[in-house]
Formats: sequence, structure tokens, C-alpha cells
Amino acid sequence: ARIINKILSTPELAAQWRQEVKDMAERIKAMRTSLKQELDKVGSKLNWDHVVNQHGMFCFSGLTPEQVKEMAVKHHVYLTMDGRISMAGVSSGNVAYLAKAMHEVTKQ
Repeated sequence: ARIINKILSTPELAAQWRQEVKDMAERIKAMRTSLKQELDKVGSKLNWDHVVNQHGMFCFSGLTPEQVKEMAVKHHVYLTMDGRISMAGVSSGNVAYLAKAMHEVTKQ
């Protein structure tokens, strides 16, 4: 509580904190957009609009528990059994791999 009080009561630190939160939120939003673009690029015919329409650090992918297991076993990508992805762990260096793995387990 003292640390939070210090940051929020010091104008320079509060401004820095607000900027860092904004930057983090913008990066996560950009990763959502990149993930959808990469899914389109690998040829997925599914509608992934929900990926970019959601907000926050987690993304409900729509993957089934069976698909989640396949992501872990075949692609070493780990998400919750209900298909939630931690968007904080998605980066420009792994988003294409994630999209390809998602496409592989959802192909029909």
C-alpha cells in the first residue's frame, strides 16, 4: 500500500505508471489484431472476430478441451482448458506460431 501511495501521490511517478499501463494495453490490443491477421494468413476459414472484439489480458479462443490438449501435445502451446489465452504472453516473435497451431487444431 505504501508503494502504491508513493507512486500515485508523486506526479512524475503517477504519469509514468499511467503511460506504462496504456502501453501495455495497446500492446495487447495489437497482439489481438496480429493474431487474427495471422490466422487469416494461414488460411483459417473460421471467424476469429471475437479475438479482436474482446478486451483485457485474456482471450477466449473458442477452442474445445480436446483442441487445447492437442495444442499442448503437438505444438507445446499451453492455455486453460476452457480455451483462454494469456495475451500478455503473445508477442511479435510467437504470434505466427500460435496462429499456425490454432489453425492446425481447428481445421475441418
